[in-house]
Amino acid sequence: MIALAVIFAFLLAALGLGLRARRGRDMDLEQWSVGGRGFGTVFVFLLLAGEIYTTFTFLGASGWAYGKGAPAYYILCYASLAYVLSYWLLPAVWRYAKQHRLISQSDFFVAKFNSPLLGALVALVGVVAMVPYLVLQLKGLGIIVSISSDGRISSHWAIVIGTVALTLYVTISGIHGSAWTSVLKDAVILAIVLILGIYLPMHYFGGVGEMFHAVDKAHPQLLTLPSSGMSASWFASTVLLSAVGFYMWPHNFSASYSAQNERVFRRNAIFMPLYQLILLFVFFVGFTAILVVPGLKGADADLSLLRITTAAFPSWFVGIVGGAGLLTALVPGSLLLMTSATCLAKNVYRLARPQTSEQHIGRLAQLLVPALALVSLYFTFNGGSSIVSLLLMGYALVTQLFPALLASLAPRRFVTKEGAAAGIVVGVATVAVVTLSGATVGSLLPVLPQAVKDLNVGVIALVLNTVAMVATSAVTRTASPAPATTAAPRPGSEAAAGTG
Repeated sequence: MIALAVIFAFLLAALGLGLRARRGRDMDLEQWSVGGRGFGTVFVFLLLAGEIYTTFTFLGASGWAYGKGAPAYYILCYASLAYVLSYWLLPAVWRYAKQHRLISQSDFFVAKFNSPLLGALVALVGVVAMVPYLVLQLKGLGIIVSISSDGRISSHWAIVIGTVALTLYVTISGIHGSAWTSVLKDAVILAIVLILGIYLPMHYFGGVGEMFHAVDKAHPQLLTLPSSGMSASWFASTVLLSAVGFYMWPHNFSASYSAQNERVFRRNAIFMPLYQLILLFVFFVGFTAILVVPGLKGADADLSLLRITTAAFPSWFVGIVGGAGLLTALVPGSLLLMTSATCLAKNVYRLARPQTSEQHIGRLAQLLVPALALVSLYFTFNGGSSIVSLLLMGYALVTQLFPALLASLAPRRFVTKEGAAAGIVVGVATVAVVTLSGATVGSLLPVLPQAVKDLNVGVIALVLNTVAMVATSAVTRTASPAPATTAAPRPGSEAAAGTG
């Protein structure tokens, strides 16, 4: 009961912070979705860098260390490369978004390519990719609260209660609620991860080095990449895919609009890779659990951190761990809900009703939050993939937006709106067909060398995407294409609505 009481205290604290964040603000669409573009270094840091500390941190990273060993190291690598990319990418995105008063990720593509239809396509791809990411958060929330409370509250009820809470404060406070809750979330989770990652190897083995020696002795192949399957080529291609896709997530992309100025991104890019090192301590927990709580198979490997925590610590501390895990679901979950609702309202609904006012779009976005929450609950209760598998599927989808984004930033636009759309459709279709069929590159083309067969299918889709984009642009390019930097109509305006 002590653990359950602590978890509910965290839930009430998160709900209170989320609701309080609205005070003194007229919550129009710009305030609700991008914070009035007034966030400083700390809030932007927490919304972008702190985004890596989700239920994925608690469950997925430790679960993969437990179940797969060395392939889990990719989690440590990709965000560091993404942060380096952010030094150049995000200032350019922010400048253009500020100039054109953009709200959503889809707005960026609408303005750059002068095509509301392309914006609607980008919005739909983003929402489809964010559903498994939101399911990931809700599945993790249920697991964390149920195990931390020693089964006193079921996983289903934990998910429902958590979803109601985040839906409430997202609808009322928008990104302000997410930002303030992330302050509490990151402070608690960093402390918990450090305590677990240092204490558990010392408690059971005498230190981190001794722990690795024990794991290597019991499972000699676990700490190295296999020669096939999740091999070095899979590792490199997955790191590349995840790095270029990191800011393609619509909630990460549009969160960058909230900054006060572009210097915020360059300051953050210096420190964010160091922040990533905290994940090492999550791996230490997963590797320790291999010998302390053996026998977890398949998706149950995601339970390794919680199983070893409940075995090693008193109830009150387990409650703090459960409360921290709850926050890791609420903060990213709230951003995902808010961003999905904004994209659907502003870039899909408005395409059909171009005369809709900004005030009506804002109200519609808030009304879509509970509807999207219900859809996510359905998929959460009817899916069985592991935490990391869900994340990898989402990454493979959103990364298909990267070639068109990169082309749009060129001084002279050489990619047409038709080319951008063709590339995205080909890339997303490739990921969808392969993922839904359960196939791999190796099973589809068994004659290829092993290194090619092991490539992440998202990278193959990215190559096909780029080829389709360039080829279609060559066919559809006019004699005098409009420069990408000319004054594009503001997304949703009558001029923009008439093109596509």
